[in-house]
Amino acid sequence: MSALLDIQNLAAGYGEAIVIGDLSLALKQGESLALLGRNGAGKTTLMNSIIGVTRRRGGRIMLDGRDITALKPDKRARAGVGWVPQERNIFRSLTVEENITTVAMPGKFDLKRIYEMFPRLHERRSNMGDQLSGGEQQMLAVGRALALNPKILLLDEPLEGLAPIIVDELLAALRRIVREEGMSAIIVEQSARKILPLTDRAIILERGAIAWSGDSGALLDDREALANLLSVAEKK
Repeated sequence: MSALLDIQNLAAGYGEAIVIGDLSLALKQGESLALLGRNGAGKTTLMNSIIGVTRRRGGRIMLDGRDITALKPDKRARAGVGWVPQERNIFRSLTVEENITTVAMPGKFDLKRIYEMFPRLHERRSNMGDQLSGGEQQMLAVGRALALNPKILLLDEPLEGLAPIIVDELLAALRRIVREEGMSAIIVEQSARKILPLTDRAIILERGAIAWSGDSGALLDDREALANLLSVAEKK
């Protein structure tokens, strides 16, 4: 099976700084990937390179057989790149429903299905974006990205700063998105043990390069890699 996302020898960064050098990565249709690494390892830079907001110094990015390397971010979104940034970037002056429908494109992730995944959004559908809690804003950011009916979904630390009950709700929704709905996804997350059970594969970045790559379940069992590359202590 050919790759849905194929990153070939990517070198990218910001200004004169090169953060990622000669990185290659492929993701199949319906496959989910945990993107892990310590702070400053290059995770967000890699995601930003896929959406098109870094300075590329080499390599190319293919999506579903199409070369999107030269496309601007809005064109990449139209080509099928769904993006949930750390900052969420919801429209605060629009209602929940307007946030979703304003960007919606035809496909299986319609308003009804998004509300089924996130009942809280249905309950708050008439609330303005700035009237939502942080967790509800995160759910809205994911729902809005799904409304684009993307080919691949990128999530940058979706669990950061959320209350435990919201984390559980969001993890359940993400599990449905990648497991039941078969959405291809790359998820950046600091909490490896929370995200690895949801994903098929994992890579660990270190200084802009891939230091570990393999099955998510294998990484969960690899105490040495978790400790040495992620500083994750063994569970008591």
